[in-house]
Amino acid sequence: MLSVETPTTYYTATRKYDLKFPDLDQVIDTEVVVIGGGFSGVNTALELAERGVKDIVLLESRYLGFGGSGRNGGHVMAGIGHDLEKIRKSVGDEGLQAVFEISDLGASIIRERIAKYDIDADFRHGYGYMGFNKRQGKLLQSWEKEFKQLSPNQDIEYLEGSAVKSIIGSDYYTCVLKHMGNGHIHSLNMLLGAAKALVSLGARIFENTPALEVTYGDTITVRTAKGIVRAQKILWSCGAFLDRMEPYLDKRIVNTYAYQLVTEPLPTSLIEQISPIRGAFSDIRPVIDYYRVTNENRVLFGSATKVLEYIPNDLKAWNRGLMLKVFPYLKDVKIDLAWGGPMECTANLFPQIGTLPGHPNAFFVQGYSGFGVTPSHVVSQVVAQGILGGSRHWDVMSSIKPAKVVGKENWRNVICTLGKISHQMAGYTNGRR
Repeated sequence: MLSVETPTTYYTATRKYDLKFPDLDQVIDTEVVVIGGGFSGVNTALELAERGVKDIVLLESRYLGFGGSGRNGGHVMAGIGHDLEKIRKSVGDEGLQAVFEISDLGASIIRERIAKYDIDADFRHGYGYMGFNKRQGKLLQSWEKEFKQLSPNQDIEYLEGSAVKSIIGSDYYTCVLKHMGNGHIHSLNMLLGAAKALVSLGARIFENTPALEVTYGDTITVRTAKGIVRAQKILWSCGAFLDRMEPYLDKRIVNTYAYQLVTEPLPTSLIEQISPIRGAFSDIRPVIDYYRVTNENRVLFGSATKVLEYIPNDLKAWNRGLMLKVFPYLKDVKIDLAWGGPMECTANLFPQIGTLPGHPNAFFVQGYSGFGVTPSHVVSQVVAQGILGGSRHWDVMSSIKPAKVVGKENWRNVICTLGKISHQMAGYTNGRR
């Protein structure tokens, strides 16, 4: 069975930043307290610090990147949420256009942050959105037009047939949308580099400091095991590891699981066969396979169960079987590590941001539904704008009211399975199947 207790992952094994922060053992007054040390928490705090908010405290219950920010595929890709059409009823045509405008900004934000703070995150350009049939090919061609509209200076091209082999060495697919403005990163090093920048701007970070009690009011009080933080504003950014700390937020997400493996280092000749562009790839099915070539010539491959929600007994064998469907010639390659973890999903598979009912100084961000590495950099900008008084994009995204997930305490596996079945069936009408 999978253990989520301090798992060894590719990211923890190859981290380049030896950052360690103390636990909180004092009483602190601050302007903003952030609960959660993943991409959303660190990036929103950094956005605030860059905008002049110098008094920020970030509390992490374990260590930075313990959750999804340190267990993912490391993909830098376009989009926010699984399907923007899902939110049209909530935001209208103008609101949908506002979200669409920022949906492809994540890669540029990541590139700019790496350059600004000299973050060593192994960023590499090159992405392929993979398709299996003509229906998916039609959808990818529509994406090509949309992506070119958003990023006219990027190398974006739809390919099919034998041309697919120009970016990936697999017979598994019939078409691909190449997006050279997207790519992949070492996500934990990206997070830690941003945290280092955050501290350089005056913020304070405390690890191994879970919040035990939060009292709301004009001044918000967060009690921990050995300390207290009093703040003017709070940001909840806990994701899949919220652990019922904030009931309103806990009732509006449900955790599902994803799993990854990483191979042994491979010869350069084999890596070039796998991917001539040394890129990252994902298919566009409702539940995707995703993979990339790492800086050390490994293949990092991930997925989730397609219909039934369960935890495989042997993660190496389970993921390896999926990888060999794409790359059967890797049958003799050794698997060095396999890991997994929970990711929080929302009812509409779209990130949730806003303020808690009755508490205008209590902000939240959660629910990336498996697509968080890149969108979190965009959404963090929007949340920072909201904390500082609002913006057009904050108004639109925070107007989407989070729906309750009923019965998850006793029926999580059933709820996730039914959600996957519904998601798979919808794939036939939206071109993803």
